[in-house]
Amino acid sequence: MGQEISAVEFTPGDFSAFGRRLDAETALLARQLHDGRFDRGEHAGGFELETCLVDRALRPAPLNEPLLQRLGDPDVVPELARFNVELNGAPQALEGSGLRQLHRDLERTWERCNAAAHALGAELASIGIWPTLTEADLQLDNMTDQHRYRALNEQLLRLRGGVPTRVVIDGRERLELVFPGVMLESVATSFQVHLQCDPAHAPRLFNAAHLVAAPLVAAAANSPYLFGRDLWAETRIPVFEQAVDVGAGGGPQRVTFGHGYLERSPQELFECNRRDYPVMLPVLLDEPPESFAHLRLHNGTIWRWNRLLLGSDADARPHLRLEHRTLPAGPTLVDCIANAALFYGLVSELAADPAAPEQGLPFARARDNFYAAARDGLAAEVTWLNGRHGSVTALFVERLLATARRGLERLGVERGDRDDYLELIEARVRTGRTGSAWQRAWVRRHGADMHGLAAAYLDGQRSGRPVHEWEG
Repeated sequence: MGQEISAVEFTPGDFSAFGRRLDAETALLARQLHDGRFDRGEHAGGFELETCLVDRALRPAPLNEPLLQRLGDPDVVPELARFNVELNGAPQALEGSGLRQLHRDLERTWERCNAAAHALGAELASIGIWPTLTEADLQLDNMTDQHRYRALNEQLLRLRGGVPTRVVIDGRERLELVFPGVMLESVATSFQVHLQCDPAHAPRLFNAAHLVAAPLVAAAANSPYLFGRDLWAETRIPVFEQAVDVGAGGGPQRVTFGHGYLERSPQELFECNRRDYPVMLPVLLDEPPESFAHLRLHNGTIWRWNRLLLGSDADARPHLRLEHRTLPAGPTLVDCIANAALFYGLVSELAADPAAPEQGLPFARARDNFYAAARDGLAAEVTWLNGRHGSVTALFVERLLATARRGLERLGVERGDRDDYLELIEARVRTGRTGSAWQRAWVRRHGADMHGLAAAYLDGQRSGRPVHEWEG
């Protein structure tokens, strides 16, 4: 949701003009992909880490504007709520020590941000959903003061016909609420992983990312509680999907697992965007068609759990990257980078298989796996390639860890880094101690004290140790 815009209110003429530019840029994209105009460089990784600012009382602290003023860092940007900021990692070639460099960059940015937060009486928290958040924190007064967010809120209500969203989540407990605008989305913070790819190889990587979404979200789950209710292992998934629900008349859902694999070209996804999704932000931009500014703005309002993004390098040559959005923030920075390593290894190895493993798992089954894993975590029962059925934990032990290791080796990642990050994943899986499992275990021992849970969680995060080593 990060790109700022210049307007909040739009006319029918704005929508028509934007639609014409979107059509032209989508057609231009098809030609440039066909002509090989895109950078073919692969194996560069990056990330976006969304965080929550909390005060000394462990309540959300709406301080992102003074924090960003203190930092003056273009890689740290606001998010929807005033109590959220996003840390961006510069793209890094994964070969050699690339993963370790991503980790060091994240640590340095985190330390600078936390130092600035401490000066304001606050601290960064990296978690899927902060335990002490309440509905009162989600008033419009806590929305970051940017045109983009106000426009998204208004356009979402327009697509819904002014009807508030009814949120229903059935998990270990049940949550029902009615919410009027987009601010509910701000409770969910994520660790989004990027992988630059050759457009010719992008469909296989995109498809592989859908195959592995279930085990990834199961192993990384870190948001079991919302407003004190124990819901899914990764409650962030249904929250985001329902918070940005456009209603029956607003077209396809904007937050979605998707509707099918890619067959031949990334163009299929952008054609789907143009054809099927109503424009939300019809801002006319004074940029040449080759920048794909309108196409990128429209794509930025469709939050698939896996999506393709357009960018450009220093020479203005366009490139394509895969963004994986299923992972929650936290629990610690090393946990985040280990999750990224798992993603890079799995998708790279599966996408390189000449047999195209997605042919062995129908898309509908991959989607069912994903929601089962988000709901039940490592205990979820899933169907893997060619009909193999069982728990996610057994799938990791029997296949996925070895697959990820081969994939990181294929990417040229140093052996020591492969071992360090994947051994952390293995320990987390074998102990069953994900962030969600740790939070639930703490509540079983101490009761449903969300303030106490938040304090204990921050103690673990400050330690820097991976979550499977936390006490509680």
